[in-house]
Amino acid sequence: MKRPIGTPPACSAAYKQVRRERTGLPRDTGSGTLELILGIPVLILMLAFLNYCGRVPDARLQIEDAAHQAARAVTVSRSPSAAAANARSTAEAALSEAGVTCRPVTVAISGTLQPGSTVSVTLSCTVDLHDLALLRVPGTTTFTARFASPVDVHRSTTNTAGG
Repeated sequence: MKRPIGTPPACSAAYKQVRRERTGLPRDTGSGTLELILGIPVLILMLAFLNYCGRVPDARLQIEDAAHQAARAVTVSRSPSAAAANARSTAEAALSEAGVTCRPVTVAISGTLQPGSTVSVTLSCTVDLHDLALLRVPGTTTFTARFASPVDVHRSTTNTAGG
């Protein structure tokens, strides 16, 4: 069987070697290793960036959840001083349980504890990002969350014993 005009003979190892020498094409031995060595730092930076991109929204959600829990704790309090203490302790417990470490936690309460009113809690938290230093991101980020909760219309305004 004749081969068509212009087609090379059957590709054998000897033919490939002769063609490579004739055309001056470089051998590609070791190029995969070189690409791997050059690509690993880029992949590590990409993984660190993905970690950062995942941690920031997660911390924001955890702080919003802590603000929600603090607002609910305020609505069951009977006095403003107890409300402030309950809000702070609830927010700190929620953040600690979620694994979010805040340097200063600021809890601000606005509104009254009168039945039927609305109480708002603003929670501010500064989160450390020092373990992501490879990316040169800022050392800290401050998140603020606000949540409003209604005070139950049918609750009493005084402490009741036994119930």
